[in-house]
Amino acid sequence: MFANALKQHQNRDKNSRGILQDRHILLGVTGSIACYKAIDLASKLTQAGALVDVLLTDAAREFVTPLAFSAVTGRATYTSMWETSATSGGLPTHIAHIGLAEQAEILIIAPATAQHLAKLAHGFADDLLCVTALACRCPVLVAPAGDGHMLEHEAVRENLRILQTRGVKVIEPETGRHASGLTGRGRLPETPTLIAHIRHTLGKFAVRYAGNQRSSERGGVLLGRRVVVTAGGTREALDPVRYIGNRSSGKQGHALAEAALDAGAEVTLITASDLPAPVTARVIRVESAEQMMRAVMAESEGADALIMAAAVADYRAETVAIQKIKKTSNNLTLQLERTADILAAVGERKAQIGMPRVLVGFAAETQDLIENARGKLERKNADMIVANDVSEPGAGFAGDTNAVTLLYRDGTREVLDLQRKEQVARRIVVEVARLLG
Repeated sequence: MFANALKQHQNRDKNSRGILQDRHILLGVTGSIACYKAIDLASKLTQAGALVDVLLTDAAREFVTPLAFSAVTGRATYTSMWETSATSGGLPTHIAHIGLAEQAEILIIAPATAQHLAKLAHGFADDLLCVTALACRCPVLVAPAGDGHMLEHEAVRENLRILQTRGVKVIEPETGRHASGLTGRGRLPETPTLIAHIRHTLGKFAVRYAGNQRSSERGGVLLGRRVVVTAGGTREALDPVRYIGNRSSGKQGHALAEAALDAGAEVTLITASDLPAPVTARVIRVESAEQMMRAVMAESEGADALIMAAAVADYRAETVAIQKIKKTSNNLTLQLERTADILAAVGERKAQIGMPRVLVGFAAETQDLIENARGKLERKNADMIVANDVSEPGAGFAGDTNAVTLLYRDGTREVLDLQRKEQVARRIVVEVARLLG
């Protein structure tokens, strides 16, 4: 029994780590002025715990040096398939490109020029990047970059179509100013966007090793699941200018959406926050409790899990002034009415139709934390309540850290000490997967 409990704890700990930790990533860099962004990408991936091997084409070396990448990754940078000295950019052995391809869990080519898109589409094997790409069995991502209207040319578009039919994921270029001074579509996305695509691809794909045998599986503890997450504090209008609100930033809810995406889920984020939306999530922007109620009831009916991290206002004005309320006296009396209890409404429907299969609520308290959270768990028919004392230093609204207690229907509970909200989110997602079975 102890051994099983220990193994379960170890598995939970592994799943709670960042998705990039110890993952083998191949980064191919081709000859575009956007190469400078690839250095930042390699650096940020390494900082997140990934093992990054960089393949530089000859054209890329006209813009950046192998030393720049080795400096930020702490690993060799490969440039030639003819030399066998890793110190000079070659391979440590004459077939090391096979080893790099076999070890890789994902290959991303960023930036990917029109030249190399054509080579990849038509199976060329005349440089190290192309021959390694042919040997890869892992997911392949390409991030096209080109000046002017190059990426709109029919030949380039056709090559991208060919790659997509073969399962290559194309990260869409952004629109903006090019090095030439022209403005248009073709800019390489910024590092956070590229990393988000890498993370979410890894969430849907896993590499397993048994001895020397390598196999590929669809991966992620929430793969194939549909998860709805709410985030942010609602705003209840008083007039066209003012509103009643709370201090919630939406950071914990957005972190939960990211963690669910990393775990392979299809995610809908219903948010009242102004934070940037997670890449690849379906996002519904709302403002008031009523708007959130409508969105939650519509989206959660067919969901596997609903995680209600939003701080929904408990009261709203009975009457919203059409014009701005003027400062005409020392006192202003407001008549307030209760807003709908979204968590209770979903819990009631869950009892009737069994959906969503897992319901998670949040309890932000300033006193009697466990008692109040336990009562909420029972009244709202939730499967888990995430309780936090927002009066504790570092665990309140708007910060980057949180300290919570997870309470379950069977009476058990788990304390998560102060840590980053991303870590809290990953732990909650692991528990949602466990509850889903």
